[in-house]
Amino acid sequence: MKKFDIAVLGGGPGGYVAAIKGSQLGKSVCLIEKEKLGGICLNWGCIPTKVLLKNAGILNQINSSHKYGINVENVSFDFKLNIKRSRDIASRLSKGIEFLIKKNNIAHIDGFGKLASEKEILVEKDGSVEKIHAENIIIATGARPKKIPGLILDGKRVISSKNALELKIVPKKIVIIGSGAIGCEFAYYYNSFGSEVHMIEISDRILPLEDIEVSKELEKSFNNKGIKTSTSTKVLKAEALKSKVKILIENKGTQKYLESEIALVAIGVTGNIENIGLNKVGVRTSPGKIDINDMNQTNIPNIFAIGDVSGAPWLAHRASSQAHVAVGHMLGKSVRKLENLLIPGCTYCEPQVASLGLTEENAIKEGYQIKVGRSFFKSSGKALALGNTEGFIKLIFDEQYGELIGAHIIGSEATELIGELVMAKNLEATIEDLAYTIHAHPTLSESIMEAALDALGIPVHH
Repeated sequence: MKKFDIAVLGGGPGGYVAAIKGSQLGKSVCLIEKEKLGGICLNWGCIPTKVLLKNAGILNQINSSHKYGINVENVSFDFKLNIKRSRDIASRLSKGIEFLIKKNNIAHIDGFGKLASEKEILVEKDGSVEKIHAENIIIATGARPKKIPGLILDGKRVISSKNALELKIVPKKIVIIGSGAIGCEFAYYYNSFGSEVHMIEISDRILPLEDIEVSKELEKSFNNKGIKTSTSTKVLKAEALKSKVKILIENKGTQKYLESEIALVAIGVTGNIENIGLNKVGVRTSPGKIDINDMNQTNIPNIFAIGDVSGAPWLAHRASSQAHVAVGHMLGKSVRKLENLLIPGCTYCEPQVASLGLTEENAIKEGYQIKVGRSFFKSSGKALALGNTEGFIKLIFDEQYGELIGAHIIGSEATELIGELVMAKNLEATIEDLAYTIHAHPTLSESIMEAALDALGIPVHH
């Protein structure tokens, strides 16, 4: 039986970072993964979808080049090559992680692992079983798409986001069930390549976890692009036929069928907690996730859980941050707990969406007296130069102390701009700190300063 200081179950953005961190701190580490290293994010999520969205963005820019005084005729695309580029980059990065695992002297064990006891893992591969002993165990088994009654994924007509990444032909019509980050990104992507897109959302607005103003702005933008949105609408069932899919929806008590070439189910994920020995060992769980404390520790002190298997928010950067906290804590290092309000969320459609902390609605519900500042990109010289003036920056401050408690951006490069605000909130920056920080001109980031000045009641450019 092989013995290690730390065994990591799962090789996604939480698992492989935990393994590297443990090795850097001088511990013997094994990483157990039955598929490609990098997990869903690298192989079937964050990375390949961003490649596709970049492809879509270039196509849109070419098609609108006339507004820059550039005429391009007879534009065409190779959709198969578009998909191939996405898969090639994912493969390249996965091999990069393999290199990092070897470089850090981590034992990569290929197989399916499950807990046998508090310090033992059984690894199954091709009918054989290997027993691993570890003083500490980190569970990073990720998550999978949620299933709902009436929606059976056949991979051809009713598909998941993973299936979408392998489509070789642009669907003429596609219904997207769910309008979170995944749903909105694919809606923009397929619309860019000419699909007729219809989004179905059970909540009363798309991107329902974002600030209401952001949701409304994105819906307006999508509708202007020809993307149809149906909110407050429930999908009852989807029937896959030979050449189409029939989808039964309900809105305000009225039912009707939609027909589409493909239905993409993007209703969220649930943690992979089954068949990994949690019950046998006594690790506490809630529906779809492992219960953890602030240090990512389960009820069994030497067993930790990180990433999507530990619940929302299901974000790769959260998983990687949890890895640092978990490994540091188990080895007696001084670490700071991870706060969800310091974790940015990003949606990479166009216009991009990025957010941090509390929405205006939630801030009021929590009893804050607030000051709100806004800056609109239509007033930004840089945005005008870029030709992307959609959207705004919205900052929410605690009136009593002036501390930043929420930031919401929709517009060009929102997912990059949010980084400054993450830093600001982490350092407990105030309205004045942001308002009087000198930003280079002309830049999109100037709009952060303008939004803070607006919260003070002294805006310059609007």
